[in-house]
Amino acid sequence: MPLPRLTIRPRRLRRSPAIRRMVQENSLTVNDLIYPLFVDEGIDEAVPVKSMPGVFRIPLADVAKNVEAIAEAGIPAVIFFGIPTHKDSVGSEAWNDQGIVQQAIRAAKCAVPDMCVIADSCFCEYTDHGHCGVLSGEDVNNDQTLLNLRKEAVSYARAGIDIIAPSGMMDGMIASIRQALDDDGFSEIAIMSYAVKYASGYFGPFRDAADSTPSFGDRASYQMASGNRLEAIREALLDVEEGADFLMVKPALAYMDIIRDVREASLLPLAVYNVSGEYAMVKAAAHNGWIDEQRVVMETLLGFKRAGANLIITYHALDAARWLKIL
Repeated sequence: MPLPRLTIRPRRLRRSPAIRRMVQENSLTVNDLIYPLFVDEGIDEAVPVKSMPGVFRIPLADVAKNVEAIAEAGIPAVIFFGIPTHKDSVGSEAWNDQGIVQQAIRAAKCAVPDMCVIADSCFCEYTDHGHCGVLSGEDVNNDQTLLNLRKEAVSYARAGIDIIAPSGMMDGMIASIRQALDDDGFSEIAIMSYAVKYASGYFGPFRDAADSTPSFGDRASYQMASGNRLEAIREALLDVEEGADFLMVKPALAYMDIIRDVREASLLPLAVYNVSGEYAMVKAAAHNGWIDEQRVVMETLLGFKRAGANLIITYHALDAARWLKIL
């Protein structure tokens, strides 16, 4: 029996590499990437993060050469996380004008003035209990923490930051930081809100890298439950109303639907954080020969773009930048 005549053949548009490139709907470029850096005040040479192969805690003295290498790769932005030598119950080193992140900002801007420098704004690396703000009993006091976020943001602005990225999921954090920056004459500083941040098991290796494991309990009272979708849209739209310049979804890989929802709900630039656990899983599988690392990484990053992301914070950024040059 003869086959029916096929007039519609989607495979025609897959016949050659040139045609496939011409009709590809989404693409990944080096301009989409942001590279995270962990700067440790208490070390003199880089220390590898065991759970994140290829990632290091670096001393302040190495910031310039790392930022220069990132710029040479074509990556337009870095995001700093600081590990101070002094920790206390409120994380006061976070707003010390000579603190580790403030010094890193100045070093980065001196080395590569055109680099976009972002600072994560939270307290889990700075508190002796590992939670993201001031405690009342065993819970974070939202409004007391906002007062400290204001001080931290202004201190980063004085150091020369381009974008402040509050990650603690405190209610009202964007409005509070925006007001503090504006009142101190820093209305030009942008805010990249961790608007949708889930209480996730994917953060484990990061806590290794940033020395930020809570000494008790978890962060479920301020980070979102993984089963919630409508709440993510509410959180994002609240931050839009409060004056955010960018939104972020974190983690990314298990939350592609949320990325799409937030993209459709807002016109702001949308970042995603390809977090430490996502990175570590790929590295472990690649080390064992179970996957093609380059192919899986590039497919994953392109998936974030397809879901609606404009920017991707990823520990794969340097590798991805190199791979993009040869693809």
